[in-house]
Amino acid sequence: MSKEKQFVSEITPQQEDFSRWYIDVIKKAELMDYSPVRGCIVFRPDGFEIWEHIREELDRRFKETGHRNAYFPMFIPESFFQKEKEHVEGFNPELPWVTEAGGEKLEERLAIRPTSETMIGHMYSKWIQSYRDLPVLINQWANVVRWEKRTMPFLRTSEFLWQEGHTAHETEEEARHETMQMLQIYKEFVEGYLAIPVIVGQKTPSEKFAGAVDTYSIEAMMKDGRAVQAGTSHYLGTNFAVAFDIQYLGRENSMEYAHTTSWGVSTRLIGSLIMVHGDDRGLVLPPKVAPTQVVVIPIGPAKLRDQVVSRADELFAELKTAGVRVRMDDRSDVSPGWKFNEYEMRGVPVRLEIGPRDMENGVCVLVSRVTGEKRIVEQAKLTEEVEKMLNDVHSEMFNRALQFRQENFYSVDTIDEMKASMEEKRGFTLAGWCGSDACENQVKEETGATSRNIPFTVDEHKSSCLVCGEKAKHTVVFARAY
Repeated sequence: MSKEKQFVSEITPQQEDFSRWYIDVIKKAELMDYSPVRGCIVFRPDGFEIWEHIREELDRRFKETGHRNAYFPMFIPESFFQKEKEHVEGFNPELPWVTEAGGEKLEERLAIRPTSETMIGHMYSKWIQSYRDLPVLINQWANVVRWEKRTMPFLRTSEFLWQEGHTAHETEEEARHETMQMLQIYKEFVEGYLAIPVIVGQKTPSEKFAGAVDTYSIEAMMKDGRAVQAGTSHYLGTNFAVAFDIQYLGRENSMEYAHTTSWGVSTRLIGSLIMVHGDDRGLVLPPKVAPTQVVVIPIGPAKLRDQVVSRADELFAELKTAGVRVRMDDRSDVSPGWKFNEYEMRGVPVRLEIGPRDMENGVCVLVSRVTGEKRIVEQAKLTEEVEKMLNDVHSEMFNRALQFRQENFYSVDTIDEMKASMEEKRGFTLAGWCGSDACENQVKEETGATSRNIPFTVDEHKSSCLVCGEKAKHTVVFARAY
């Protein structure tokens, strides 16, 4: 079959099978491929470039707030995990172990890093001797391994990429300020860069990070109504400081334990932005992280092709010089229609078309991936108009995602209402909770939903627990989650 006939292959509609749609899209758009190791994926260039843009912007924000990057070993001695009991119990089911190397059995098993609190705690105990050594503000970009039983590319894999920040402070007040500062950075980034609206709040005790005093999260709604925990920030108190002897000589000449934090986001952000924004035609990528922001497609009859391509090349060069991530597709062996479908499927935010008549009139056509709107713009103002459309695409994506969340967010008063709601509809539910583990567990057992967080801002405060009917201690967001 000629390339002319190879239009974008069929993608399973979201309403028919959302998970199948997701897999179809990420494979057809060449973001990833499966590796021969169960639960692990290969990031193809477009998929990895999205992560690079995420990493570059977050790294800039971290450094603006005084954090520096370091790197710690991925192999962690088993004894380190025994020092913080709650921590090891939380991660033990997912830990892969190295038991021999160089043909010899190791004296002590080594875990492959699931997270780095233990290793970093050990190092901080060596580096921190006095209050003058504080605060320590370190981040690392790394891979981690958690042997997941059920996997989904980008969202939940046995190995994934992430950043993990680890800080140590003199006082609880300073550490808590750090915890909330990083949570706010995550919120601003995910909303302002990925166009994903999030619910910011505190995790319930049963859902907090193993070993933390308090865990805070940002939660996002996917188009199938499920939740993704898009980022977390943890106040660890002195738990890890006591376990790893992170002590320092204080201002009053007495030995004190440091207050520590940890916080992180991972490549599940890629899965999130696909599931929040994608449609039945394929990807819809946020302009700020899209590998290609604009694709230039010359159109017109063969006899005028050279002239049109020459002018398209000039426009391409202008956009590239302006810092726009632009791609030219001047192939003559596939039709413009095939190209339109292909780049829509790949989620390119803006398409630029130019033909002979456009050249005569000194204009070109910009097409928005998210709305399909076509704008005839003056070539003399091209860069300005492209930047405007990229901004408009981001705003439209955010507003659509926010509207979708609002339309699929339900308030319930009883567990029976919640069950009925989840059977009939997709989305999040808001309900009162008395604070007991028993009631929270019953919700999970009967509905399959977990508490996502106790939101900081809420339109409606619930007065009674949805399970037992007692006075509500918190108003909580519940949802089924990835």
